Amino acid sequence: MSKGMFVDTSLCIGCKACQVACKEWNDLPGTPSRFQMIDGELTAVNFTGNSYDNTGHLTAYDWRHVLFIENFSPDRSTAAWYMMSDSCKHCTQAGCLDVCPTHAIIRTDLGNVVVQDAVCNGCRDCIPACPFGVISFNQQTGRVAKCTLCDDRIHAGLETACAKACPTGSIRYGDVSVLRASARQRVAALQAQGYTKANLYGADTNMLGGLNVFYLLLDEPEVYGLPLNPQLPERNLVADSLASIGAAVVLGLSAIVAFRRRGAVPAEKKED
Repeated sequence: MSKGMFVDTSLCIGCKACQVACKEWNDLPGTPSRFQMIDGELTAVNFTGNSYDNTGHLTAYDWRHVLFIENFSPDRSTAAWYMMSDSCKHCTQAGCLDVCPTHAIIRTDLGNVVVQDAVCNGCRDCIPACPFGVISFNQQTGRVAKCTLCDDRIHAGLETACAKACPTGSIRYGDVSVLRASARQRVAALQAQGYTKANLYGADTNMLGGLNVFYLLLDEPEVYGLPLNPQLPERNLVADSLASIGAAVVLGLSAIVAFRRRGAVPAEKKED
């Protein structure tokens, strides 16, 4: 049975305990280039300036990212402040796994998707294949890296480090089927309380076969920076290929028409 996590953003307080726990357990280094010497002065770089967000996005050094979203109404008369702890989704249909030429990315018996460092050749084909921008290249190791769903912990019967550290229960680890049932009940309860936009993201099989790490959102996915309809690279390739074929056909027909027009000779000239 697949293991995964249910992230209930309505319970997230933005404490970043999950971010710290992930760093500690996986022995991840600090994000490089926070400071650089510019014109002889030590200057801060890479700071987001976005509320309390100190990492900006998921990277090879930050496998977990806590978002702080200040969402204003169009007339700015009302505002909502959302927080969400984000990570790899461990998709049932994983584009990163499909495109990896060395089979460095695998799915384990528990359903989590893992990058094997010893097999990765650093080609980075997996980076554009991920519709969520999860995978990143580690300049220090020359390989890609991402959340493993604490592969070593869960195969030892433990929960993920982020779920264990979460003080509010916003991150829950367990059997995906059990988590989905619980998540549906939670959405129904929130909607009954007046949170009419509460929805589940990635909990059903319509999205990449189902995300093993899925979310309860209090607003539309785009507000949280999540794609409304994430696509596998093969599907993108088919669409692009059809577009290219269509363009080629149109160009070819235009060339034939132009050639025939140029080849046509007026009748009076033929007689001469």
